[in-house]
Amino acid sequence: MRAGVVVAAQPGVEDLAVRAEELGLHSFWVNDTPMVHGDPFVALSLCAKATSRIRLGVGVTSPALRSAPAAASALASLNALAPGRIICGVGTGNTARRTLGMRPTTAARLEDFTAALQDLCAGRSTEYREGDLVRDIRFLHAGAHVNTADPIEFVVAALLGPKAAAVAGRRGAGLISFGLLDPTAWHALHDTRRHAAQGTPRDPDSHTDSRAYSYVVTSLHLLDEDEDPHGDAARDATGHLVLSLLAFAADTAADTPAFAEQLGPEGREAVRRLLDRRGTTAAAPDRHTKLYPNYLGRIAPQDRDLVLPSLMNTLALVGARDDLLARITTLEQAGVDELLIQPVIDPPTEMARLARLLT
Repeated sequence: MRAGVVVAAQPGVEDLAVRAEELGLHSFWVNDTPMVHGDPFVALSLCAKATSRIRLGVGVTSPALRSAPAAASALASLNALAPGRIICGVGTGNTARRTLGMRPTTAARLEDFTAALQDLCAGRSTEYREGDLVRDIRFLHAGAHVNTADPIEFVVAALLGPKAAAVAGRRGAGLISFGLLDPTAWHALHDTRRHAAQGTPRDPDSHTDSRAYSYVVTSLHLLDEDEDPHGDAARDATGHLVLSLLAFAADTAADTPAFAEQLGPEGREAVRRLLDRRGTTAAAPDRHTKLYPNYLGRIAPQDRDLVLPSLMNTLALVGARDDLLARITTLEQAGVDELLIQPVIDPPTEMARLARLLT
């Protein structure tokens, strides 16, 4: 299986991209969560100039964050810096919207956004709407400004629901998911994508990358001999994923209680403790300002008790080498093409371990 890495925009991000390329990793992604992290397009511009081979991904942008013309301009500008190496992840903005205290956008708007990006990034015109006004738009200059000749790969963020996977199928895009390590769930996503793709016409002149790859974002902790799989080191390496899930469950507990219910009694108790610890409630209108600071960052030692073993096992890869390889092989058989890790403790070391594991 191919391997890649996801990071937050930060000073020195280009050095991490260079190291990832030296290690032979396939892709390097930067998050797009404006109120929590830095800007991915600024970060990836630095990475594009510092690297020559590794593919560069935005993970993920959304019509709830950026207009299609602005996002397409950013993507095509990156494509001019790193021709044919750009991957654009698109989603409903589940996290990026919730960090604003807002709900994600709809699958229908996501599909329109994806179609517009694919058209514009391939040098075609597309329909652009603002209220009752509808206009055909296209890049009015190309050349050195933007690159619409080399293909850009598009992937749609999907969890367990079928709507996003269907968008991916209709748009000829791939899939990316966060912490989804269940092979059965991946089979279901791919079945939905294939079904939606059947009979969908394809433009033979399109310059959009037609490959439909699947990516899973997780964290990886290779256990030392006799190391506790749920000890402090393992919790620190995977806790950012677990805390992100608990934050989502806490944020949605009032309006979508079914998600928290699926976590079981232990998980619901962890959600309650998280809310208490952050000094907020599931119904507080400003809860997003308390739940999402340091989102996907290294967890504090006092929060280790919230990193439940059951959630670690669900969201992350923790184990001895042979156990990890067996799980990864099962994911590959389920159609996952690339494993993306999100390192927080020591990114260069964690990237090197990933490279050694999969080579």
